[in-house]
Amino acid sequence: MYCKNCGNEMDENATVCTKCGCAKGTGNSFCSHCGEPANAGAAICLKCGCAISEVPGINGYSTKSRTVAGVLAILLGQLGIHNFYLGFTNKGLMQLLISIIGSIFTFGLAAIGVWIWALIEGIQILTNKDSVDAEGKILQG
Repeated sequence: MYCKNCGNEMDENATVCTKCGCAKGTGNSFCSHCGEPANAGAAICLKCGCAISEVPGINGYSTKSRTVAGVLAILLGQLGIHNFYLGFTNKGLMQLLISIIGSIFTFGLAAIGVWIWALIEGIQILTNKDSVDAEGKILQG
C-alpha cells in the first residue's frame, strides 16, 4: 500500500503516512495500489488500472444525490417516491399502497403514519453522510 498524497510505501495497518503525515486514503497525486504518480484529476491509475479518486459510480459511490433523496422523502415521502429513486422498489411500493389503500380503511390515518415514517427517513438521509442506495453505494453530497 502506498500513500495517495506522497507515494511513500505504507504499512497496511497504518492510519497516517510516516513521510508526509497525511491520513490513509487522502490525496489523489499517487496510486495507493502501485505508488505511481497520477495525472491531475485522473480517476484511475494508468499503470495498474486501480481507482485513484472517489468518482460517482466508482469506488462504491452512487450516482444518486443524497439531497434529492432527502427532499423527495420530505415532500413526497408518503408516496414512497424517494425509495423508488434510490432503487428500493418494494419499500416504495409498500409506502404507496399503505398510503392509498390503507387510508380508505383508516380514514387517512395510514397516510399520516406513512408521512411521519417518510419524514424520519428524509431527515436520516440528509443528516447521514453514509446513506446508501439499493446497490449499497454511498450517495453523493
